[in-house]
Amino acid sequence: MTKYIFITGGVISSLGKGIASASIGKILESRGLKISMMKLDPYINVDPGTMNPFQHGEVYVTEDGAETDLDLGHYERFTNTKATKFNNATTGQIYNAVISRERRGDYLGKTIQVIPHITNEIKDRIRKVGEVSRADIVMVEIGGTVGDIESLPFLEAARQFSRDMGKDNVLYVHLTLIPYIKCADEIKTKPTQHSVGTLREIGIQPDVLICRTEKPIPEEIKDKISLFCSIQKEAVIEAPDVETIYQLPLVFKKQILDEIILSHFKLICKFSDLKDWERNVVEKALYPEKKVVIAIVGKYVALHDAYKSIFECLSHAGIHNDARVEIKKIDSEELEKGNADEILSGVSGVLVPGGFGYRGIEGKIRAVKYARTNKIPFLGLCLGMQCAVIEYSRNACGLKDANSTEFKKKTKHPVISLLIEQQHVKDLGGTMRLGAYPCRLKKNSLAAKTYGTLAICERHRHRYEFNNKYRKLLEKKGLVISGIFPGKNLVEIVEIKNHPFFIAVQFHPEFKSKPDKAHPLFRDFIKASLEK
Repeated sequence: MTKYIFITGGVISSLGKGIASASIGKILESRGLKISMMKLDPYINVDPGTMNPFQHGEVYVTEDGAETDLDLGHYERFTNTKATKFNNATTGQIYNAVISRERRGDYLGKTIQVIPHITNEIKDRIRKVGEVSRADIVMVEIGGTVGDIESLPFLEAARQFSRDMGKDNVLYVHLTLIPYIKCADEIKTKPTQHSVGTLREIGIQPDVLICRTEKPIPEEIKDKISLFCSIQKEAVIEAPDVETIYQLPLVFKKQILDEIILSHFKLICKFSDLKDWERNVVEKALYPEKKVVIAIVGKYVALHDAYKSIFECLSHAGIHNDARVEIKKIDSEELEKGNADEILSGVSGVLVPGGFGYRGIEGKIRAVKYARTNKIPFLGLCLGMQCAVIEYSRNACGLKDANSTEFKKKTKHPVISLLIEQQHVKDLGGTMRLGAYPCRLKKNSLAAKTYGTLAICERHRHRYEFNNKYRKLLEKKGLVISGIFPGKNLVEIVEIKNHPFFIAVQFHPEFKSKPDKAHPLFRDFIKASLEK
């Protein structure tokens, strides 16, 4: 029978439930168990696809084209979980499904209520993850904090799971904050007591308590937490601030969290010490021999989570190249106003990420020109690829008015234009070109050399595409079209010869990188930047 772990959070948000969940998944997976992970989000949006990155952070895209919460990125990076549309559910999706059935008459005239109809839909979706993945353990992270009105149906569904599946098959983990009061030189347990108390009022008694803290927790404080929260002392797990998030599985392992969970489930598994993870990931991340400065020229640099997967992917590439990657965040709007030579001076590589809308686009185009003309290693992602095409069209092909129809509908030279299938789309949510698509690489190209193969598959999230009407002209002027989606002859990758490293892709390679297996594009981008 599949076992279920529910992870909740209290006191404040942004404590790192996603990373904690992924770390627990990592240590359990190392014991030989098959893990699947799920995120339940309390917001009423059907998915985060239409949400502002400044509010929500990045939108993580799965292989099957679901727009999901960024925590699914942590799950895939730490574990072997293959996230799908089933691994993320929102309040909007839950209510939409129930109301649709009610409108069809599926409930035969019954009054539709939160309990049991909404909670049953939540439980069905959780069980679906177990059925589809055939996992030994399904881990379910509930977004928000205990006490939020929006989270109550999810928490009630989690409470019912213990009754439905049996207590030995369900475990509750609660992540909370142990604040340090500097002026008193004390750490305080009261917020944690209140958080656990609120959870118990809902009907959930946590089995494990993970305490976020910036100071070591003394034994007497652990005794106090254990007493007031009715939790075994060894199940009070310390989660200190760490230099790299990839240390956290080792921190949990040292406190035998895996043994506590296995004991609860009455499971006997193979031994694992995570030495490979410690040696190949953590030590290389903490003690690199080299350093490289990379500029990320984006529209949402004010919020770190807006480019979460990109930052992690650069970290992975640094681990592979034995280098610390220092990121210089540059607002593309500021680059429009300032001197590119001054703002970008001292960087060894330039990365232009994705995004939507005209704001800051000319700054991104200036960044591309700087990297191309100064022979600075360059990597463009999604909109970054489109900006590279626009820049090359304007400055290398003489098409001064070249632009995307997203930014200038009546541009004289629409080198980037709306996909044909997108021209009559009215609803914005879930209607882009989404998910994994195959790509055929040009023999002897930089892309083929980097990937080491001529056939790849990468994840997409966009509406606009390279305009094939300009393909011959741009190729004649030196632009290399090195990647094609064979199904519709769409341009996926462009590059430039006689340059240390200049490649731009229409897809999002950052979604397929792991700390112990850096993505080839990022790996070689950092390598070229180090050589520069």
